[in-house]
Amino acid sequence: MRIDLSQVTQSQVSVEQNAKKVSEQQFSASETSDTADRTTLSSGSSSVDALVSKAMGSPEIRQDLVDQLKQSVSSGQYKLDPGAIASSMLDEQA
Repeated sequence: MRIDLSQVTQSQVSVEQNAKKVSEQQFSASETSDTADRTTLSSGSSSVDALVSKAMGSPEIRQDLVDQLKQSVSSGQYKLDPGAIASSMLDEQA
């Protein structure tokens, strides 16, 4: 499975954070009673920012793994199990 974050930019993350701040300000302005129940939700934006930065900094193609796989295939060491592949495909469809 491949996650493509090449289209995500820091400006998009900033826009989402700004929208969250505006939403929180509107909620605070609409509060009328101090006795009402309150809930605070946090998206952990600092950890999300760190993950986005890490993902954007990693190479799109991990050449070391590609080279290792090419070597295994060419030497005949890479074996496929047709039964496991078929089973996996059927499990995915279920």
